Amino acid sequence: MNTKSNKPLSNRAIETLTFKKGLLSDIGENRGLRVACGKTGRKSFFYRFRSPENDKKLVQIKLGTYPAMSLEEARIKLRKLKKIRDTGVCPKAELERRKKAKQEEELIKCVESITIKDVVEKFLSEHIEDRRLENGAIKEGARKPKGQKETRRIMYKDVVDIIGDMSAVQVSRKDVIDLIMRILERGANVQAGSVLRELSSAFEFCIGIGYLPFGHVNPAKLAKDSFKASGQKLTNGKRDRVLTKDELIRFLEWLPESKFSQSEQGILKLTLWTGCRTGEICSLEWENINFSKGTAYLPETKNGKPRTVQLPRQAQRWLKERKLQSRSKYVFPNRGGINHFNQKVLTQSTWRMRRDGTMLDIDAWSPHDLRRTVRTQLAGLKCPLEVAETILGHTLTGVLGNYNLHSYEDECREWLQIWADEMDRLNEERAVDNSSLVNQ
Repeated sequence: MNTKSNKPLSNRAIETLTFKKGLLSDIGENRGLRVACGKTGRKSFFYRFRSPENDKKLVQIKLGTYPAMSLEEARIKLRKLKKIRDTGVCPKAELERRKKAKQEEELIKCVESITIKDVVEKFLSEHIEDRRLENGAIKEGARKPKGQKETRRIMYKDVVDIIGDMSAVQVSRKDVIDLIMRILERGANVQAGSVLRELSSAFEFCIGIGYLPFGHVNPAKLAKDSFKASGQKLTNGKRDRVLTKDELIRFLEWLPESKFSQSEQGILKLTLWTGCRTGEICSLEWENINFSKGTAYLPETKNGKPRTVQLPRQAQRWLKERKLQSRSKYVFPNRGGINHFNQKVLTQSTWRMRRDGTMLDIDAWSPHDLRRTVRTQLAGLKCPLEVAETILGHTLTGVLGNYNLHSYEDECREWLQIWADEMDRLNEERAVDNSSLVNQ
């Protein structure tokens, strides 16, 4: 109930006001000032008026609480708000606009404090990598453990260490282009492409979860468009290097005398004997080799599907000899013996030998080219396509992949043995030719 009076508000009237009495209103130049008493006895000042911005709708603004705000302070604040209203501006709407602007300003300051390092770490820890949930369960990341480790390594080395302290919302297209050009200048085109792709994904992820403002323009995506428009390649292109039969013969003869370590030679031999990827061979564990069945089990592969590889007799003999000298759970342990051999070390050794002039004198080749060579030579031996593709661990596609679920284990064993025997034959022919030359 509103208690109307012809008298102006007084401190005495406010002090005696109770919840049952309802409201008190001021008069004269202070008309619109009201005092309300709540159930708890708390008394508050309000300014009640018709909004000039909202069809004269009645609205009110809380001015303060009595006695923390005195009657005189309430009247002074009231008169200030009335002056605003007299200009055609709704004081309540104006206060809300100022509050919203302040919140947006604080949000901008908060967002601007988010660095590139924060974005990268958010992307890695909440998307790429495994993480523990509140209930204790482990949620798998978007990448396998090896991929998680590698993504973190390249993002810190080529992004965080260079522009990690920059504000994520202030990084421009040019900043990202300059970052990628640094990588290109050292000849690491593939690395440049990987970094740009991962950085773009990091921005997209953070925008998607609301960590960065919705609608924020992804500078890495703009940089990708720029590189595409300029024709600048961020890859080394698709390789098609295959060792010819003569090159393979020379390679087999040279390998034992090369600068490759014993482990590296073994990895390359197993690549030729099985057609496996060098990365899969590097991580082989003894417990996954079944000598009685002549197989090696690969729990992790590039396509994410574990598979069993058939081992030709030559590979089995070599592995048995190595097992007698091994004290590690890995077939190819690293120098400390704690982990498996790093595939990158093999690549680095190849590069170093080429730099130092100790590489076999044939056209430039990479360890992965041996796998392509195996596939090509199998085709030359008339190995059926389905068997050759299964040997390499490729997934059959289309109708064939949907309906042909045969494992081809026996066929793979047969053709890998044919191929291993063919390499022995090539080696023997080379030895005979060399012997003939010496005798002449």
